[in-house]
Amino acid sequence: MSLQPGDKAPAFAGIDQDGNSIKLSDFAGKKLVLYFYPKDNTPGCTVQACNLRDNYQALLDAGYAVVGISSDSAKKHTNFIKKFELPFPLIADEDKSIHEQFGTWVEKQMYGRKYMGTARTTFVIDENGVIEEIIDKVKTKEHADQILK
Repeated sequence: MSLQPGDKAPAFAGIDQDGNSIKLSDFAGKKLVLYFYPKDNTPGCTVQACNLRDNYQALLDAGYAVVGISSDSAKKHTNFIKKFELPFPLIADEDKSIHEQFGTWVEKQMYGRKYMGTARTTFVIDENGVIEEIIDKVKTKEHADQILK
């Protein structure tokens, strides 16, 4: 069963780059942009993170908190955040438990080879923890516009 707009978001809990716990209930009464991306410091993921960084104030002004999630380690997240001056936390989901809750750990294929990886997906969650929108065709260079439209 995959998540759909109108569904209650899974009650996730994870640890960010600084060792802080982040959970869905932390955002009760706030809107949340929860974005899943494959890997720190790769071209598409960097463009996406920097687009969100460059439009961060507009996202805040629209009432959104932003949290990124990948299966990279907290140390890799720390380096990625410092290198690109990202103003939002990144959850290290090394055991892929949050990916599993949201259905973003999927079989992928490249050059005929199948492997498991992250489906680049963004969940826009409302103040009540309900999924408003699922963006599964992320345009990395225009991602904030896709959220704010």
